[in-house]
Amino acid sequence: MLRKSLILAIVTAFALACASTNDTAPNQNRKTKRGATIGAVAGAIAGAIIGNQTGNNRTGAVVGAAAGAAIGGAIGRKMDKQAEELKQIEGVEVEHAPGTGEIDVRLTSDILFDVDSSALRSQSRTTLNELASNFSQYPDNRVIVEGHTDSTGSDAHNQRLSEQRAGAVADYLIEHGVPSSNVIVYGYGEMRPKATNDTAEGRQLNRRVEIHIQAPQTAINQ
Repeated sequence: MLRKSLILAIVTAFALACASTNDTAPNQNRKTKRGATIGAVAGAIAGAIIGNQTGNNRTGAVVGAAAGAAIGGAIGRKMDKQAEELKQIEGVEVEHAPGTGEIDVRLTSDILFDVDSSALRSQSRTTLNELASNFSQYPDNRVIVEGHTDSTGSDAHNQRLSEQRAGAVADYLIEHGVPSSNVIVYGYGEMRPKATNDTAEGRQLNRRVEIHIQAPQTAINQ
């Protein structure tokens, strides 16, 4: 019985999501529409489970889908707004991760740190202050800070350096208002290059800190 309820939930969710969107909508609204669809599916499934327990599967799915679509669409719009704000900050590269409720922010390590150091340069503080100010306005979002290096040096050294650099950025953001409970730190060393390590230009691109901003997990399932 529950399986039938879940199938009904998903069908209902997509029907509601499609009814609220169309193929001629501007490209800038795609993330919002995607958020609404994901929210509708999540809400419908939750509603179907509750409905199954109370003996009213169809009503549970419809109500859950409608509520989920509204919440998902609101989150998509909020993410779009934050991304546009971040693009105004000098010294950062901002990309959308379409349809995932995620914003990617990239900073080259040469801006943040001296060579082979995890101490933040004084010149980087203006950019980090602006990032912290923006992040603190969206306190429900998860902030994932990743450190990356080029292939110069040993694997162990690069791993340790990437962790220390990501930690330095994360600590600064937390000290300037970003909720510590939302911040996660990873160091990847040289394992995830963006470019070749055979050229100076490539190595510069690989020395970086990336910040991934994710919408609340309760609303969009990553």
